[in-house]
Amino acid sequence: MATSTLGQPTVAPQISTKYPILILGGGTAGITVAARLRNAGQTGIAIIEPSETHYYQPLWTLVGGGVVPASITARPEKDYIPRGVSWIKGLATAIEPRENAIVLADGRRIGYDYLIVACGLQLDWDKIEGLPQTLGENGVSSNYAYDLAPKTWEYIRSFKGGRAIFTYPLGPIKCAGAPQKIMYLAADYFRRHNIKAEVIYATATPAIFSVKHYQEPLMKVVRRYGITTLFQHNLVAVDGPNKQATFEVLNDPEKKRVTLSFDFLHVTPPQSAPNFIKNNPLLAETEGTTKGYLRVNKHTLQSPDFPNIFAIGDASSTPNSKTGAAIRKQAPVLVENLLAQMSGKPLTAQYNGYASCPLVTGYGKLILAEFDYDGNPTPSIPFIDTSRERWSMYMLKRWGLPWMYWNLMLRGKA
Repeated sequence: MATSTLGQPTVAPQISTKYPILILGGGTAGITVAARLRNAGQTGIAIIEPSETHYYQPLWTLVGGGVVPASITARPEKDYIPRGVSWIKGLATAIEPRENAIVLADGRRIGYDYLIVACGLQLDWDKIEGLPQTLGENGVSSNYAYDLAPKTWEYIRSFKGGRAIFTYPLGPIKCAGAPQKIMYLAADYFRRHNIKAEVIYATATPAIFSVKHYQEPLMKVVRRYGITTLFQHNLVAVDGPNKQATFEVLNDPEKKRVTLSFDFLHVTPPQSAPNFIKNNPLLAETEGTTKGYLRVNKHTLQSPDFPNIFAIGDASSTPNSKTGAAIRKQAPVLVENLLAQMSGKPLTAQYNGYASCPLVTGYGKLILAEFDYDGNPTPSIPFIDTSRERWSMYMLKRWGLPWMYWNLMLRGKA
């Protein structure tokens, strides 16, 4: 029983509705799993999702690079809720695993027999001092928001010269390659238009990419464009009106700060699991790089503490790169293991950490990074060296992957 601010006992609202299978989140992961469950003949499924619009976020890089309009990345959510799945339009504010319930912002409590957490990440813009006040103004933008990606392109095409800074924050983010993809497109654009630009990549990471196999190919791209790399530099403050960005130097014993002027600043915001997960001691991982994310077995995707809870995608503690490609490989594993749990059978399906990052390195050029938990390359087409820049891989990103996403993946067919 809860206690009120006056110290008097309060009674939690009754569970208004209960579902055999409840999916928290109607983004890539939630819709994909729901479709696969329906294809497997499951009923009694509901999705909690507040948004009316579903976004294909991987294309926001090409929106920021002026290749495609933002409008083609957005479609009505209702068109992708699988037939036979109930849509609960609401914002989750708490998970009560002992009561098998989700609390919504409007006070409703939704019950479940089995819960699939697929709520993605939250963007913590306010963790960078001064950033929220200047986003979309003073030459500051980010491809991590639907309304800001077109602003990125506006700033790139109107750039007359000077310093362009691209940042990568401390901690896990979705699509770890995105911060440098837009940098390469901008650098390519500046070169093609004979614009004198000092391009800086200021990243909190110690290397250009976490997987060693792809580091040298990407550093060749960096050298080709003459980009300056500032590793272990974490953006902590932005002064928009004066066009200054301040970084903490992570490998300095005193964590000294460095302030750089800019003419254009592309910011990748810090990201984290939603507050209702990371503030829940019953669910959140408490150690290591996955601290604050929903604790699950990294192979079976099941909670070790609550066997009726599974998680998929960015909010889980699986230590893989947080990409849509990872979700595509996780979804069949989760569904198979959930069905096994429901039938009282052993969980035998295993996720190996596969992730894919299509790294755009210029207009018409792309390196396709595919790897597992151990950083081993895991190419889908073994006889093609996708660590080389290829036009065909760029076309895959522009045309093939969006088609597959809308027509196959969200339908539970890929």
